[in-house]
Amino acid sequence: MDLNVRLAKMTKAMKTQLFIDNLTTIFNPQALFSDGTAQYRIPPEPKANESVKLRFRTGRENIDRVVLVVCTDTRIEMKKVYNDRLFDYYESMVELSDKMIDYYFEVTSGTVTVYYNSVGVCSGVEPYYNFTITPSFHTPDWAKGAIFYQIYVDRFYNGDRSNDVEKDEYVYIGEGTDKVTDWFKYPAAMGVREFYGGDIAGVWQKLDYLQELGVDAIYFNPIFVSPSNHKYDIQDYDYIDPHFAVIKNDEGELLKEDEKENKKASRYICRVTSKENLEASNEYFAELVKEIHARGMKVILDGVFNHCGSFNKWLDRECIYEGQKGYEPGAYVSEASPYHDFFGFTGGVWPYNKNYEGWWGHDTLPKLNYEGSKELYDYILRIGKKWVSAPYNVDGWRLDVAADLGHSIGVNHQFWKDFRKSVKKANPEAIILAEHYGDPSSWMRGDQWDTVMNYDAFMEPITWFLTGMEKHSDEFQAEWYGNGDKFFRTMEHNMSKFQRQSLDVAMNELSNHDHSRFLTRTNSTVGRIATKGAKAANENVEKCILREAVVMQMTWPGAPTVYYGDEAGMGGWTDPDNRRSYPWGKQDWELIEFHKDMIRIHKKYECFRSGSYKSIASGSHWICYGRFNKKLQAVILINNRRETLTVDLPIWQIGILENACLKRVIQTTQSTYNIGEVMERAEDGILHVTVGPQTASVYIAAKNVEEN
Repeated sequence: MDLNVRLAKMTKAMKTQLFIDNLTTIFNPQALFSDGTAQYRIPPEPKANESVKLRFRTGRENIDRVVLVVCTDTRIEMKKVYNDRLFDYYESMVELSDKMIDYYFEVTSGTVTVYYNSVGVCSGVEPYYNFTITPSFHTPDWAKGAIFYQIYVDRFYNGDRSNDVEKDEYVYIGEGTDKVTDWFKYPAAMGVREFYGGDIAGVWQKLDYLQELGVDAIYFNPIFVSPSNHKYDIQDYDYIDPHFAVIKNDEGELLKEDEKENKKASRYICRVTSKENLEASNEYFAELVKEIHARGMKVILDGVFNHCGSFNKWLDRECIYEGQKGYEPGAYVSEASPYHDFFGFTGGVWPYNKNYEGWWGHDTLPKLNYEGSKELYDYILRIGKKWVSAPYNVDGWRLDVAADLGHSIGVNHQFWKDFRKSVKKANPEAIILAEHYGDPSSWMRGDQWDTVMNYDAFMEPITWFLTGMEKHSDEFQAEWYGNGDKFFRTMEHNMSKFQRQSLDVAMNELSNHDHSRFLTRTNSTVGRIATKGAKAANENVEKCILREAVVMQMTWPGAPTVYYGDEAGMGGWTDPDNRRSYPWGKQDWELIEFHKDMIRIHKKYECFRSGSYKSIASGSHWICYGRFNKKLQAVILINNRRETLTVDLPIWQIGILENACLKRVIQTTQSTYNIGEVMERAEDGILHVTVGPQTASVYIAAKNVEEN
């Protein structure tokens, strides 16, 4: 009898049994699954010398044997402990010491043997991809899946005009400072000396906005005393910049026309060396943190510890501190300076010795010499501890160019081990996340960083897949554009370098202060402000692609991080154009509401914060993946094609039963989005859907919608 005829005569129960039988008669590698979440590793963050239960999933009655292989030579035959309609579950206990272990699964079905590791099913053993457990490695629970919001303070909101940097207040990189009076002016190509006036008071005044958006934590770009608007050239680590906070003592004069010596910038010297201003600024910041905490949000500071700035009080190349009461001579000014060994001098004579090492040769960014000075080493450890302690009580650090600190990998690792101990002793739930490109695994073993800014396992592959663009808009990469299979392989390869507790707190950004705005990348135009001009960054952009990216951001493993203004429709080439002022009064309110809705969905369904991830299907310019835990399953379908997509999705892979109902909770379109709930029904574990061009859809297993 023809199969279609047979199916037509079958009852639902008969079809269900046929579905299950087909799963059981043929070895089904797609049913195999395990990861580091609480469903498959119990507990997910085991302590030293604790027992941990490892669980593995297979198709029901589909395999003969599962062997857990620990540290390459310990083989443990796993026991089948229970099953559901679709799957069998195997378990084994492992006794931990205080040392890291790795493991994989060996699966046998008839004559077929395969191996399962952090990237899925493999035909052979691949140690590089083994699962790992580091006993006692804990990352902050509050940060797992948290919504971060990154603020570049000078460009966010001017809440106090009395602390603005004045025109020609001082000289920076050869020219006087510029006070921007037009808030909507595009940043200049050499815009580091342009100041728009954004400050901490401005952040305070916009806390209602951030709270309504759904922000869990604010990440500040550097706010310590520094001469640039970006403040990655720290002048004084002990104090918040009064230009961002409080200026009580405002004596002195601005520089006269054509004056180029900062030792004569008496107004600036007073503002940034007066202890009255500095202490008042620290007090003001402490009050801000207290207010943020009262609203249920956290605060993260930017730590620039690889290098400082030529204005720094330890070096004092600008002679700002020379002769100032309460300050020691800088190492540039005097060979006898107590800070002499903080820097690597390469000859020269004093006073005013210019022969010091600069980071990447930049004399405005003197590299700090940790190998040469225990005093410097200990000082920075105290700084790390100071700001996470009372009265400031910040909730962690983002570490700038963290892998560059020191002159050797040995010193680098040792410093971060000591930094972690210092910070975590003061605040055990403080997060330590690093800026890093490439494999971060050697720093994320529980003794150094908690996690990283997630370029390799989030920002870059998503940009490639959806836009074809490199994250600086410097190159179009056609071989990556729309390649769903390559996207999943790349993501899973790079995600494998994270232990699960690091992945759950990874900073997942679409844009930031170092790269072009994601909205600009949607125009697939190669260029920068110097080659294309500022206006071109907003030409031919496609908001529908941004909406797709935001859906992915809010449903992918990690901590979604919104760069200020992305939610309001801001464009911009790579820095400095990506540091435009927030468009207050000109916001794209639809995009803001869309972000609010996606953040609400992210928070409503726990599987997005801590659930398992699994790729389901992919093709040219479309992908489908699932997020799931024991109680809840979500299906995310991204169609970046410019035409309608009709597809069958094997959603049984994430535990959705053969004839389940799913509720679509959001769908984006080419022109807008909607949150009207639409029901879809799966048949035989397959979801058959038709979606329009350039859309993103999120489906939740309907039986769990009301529970969550």
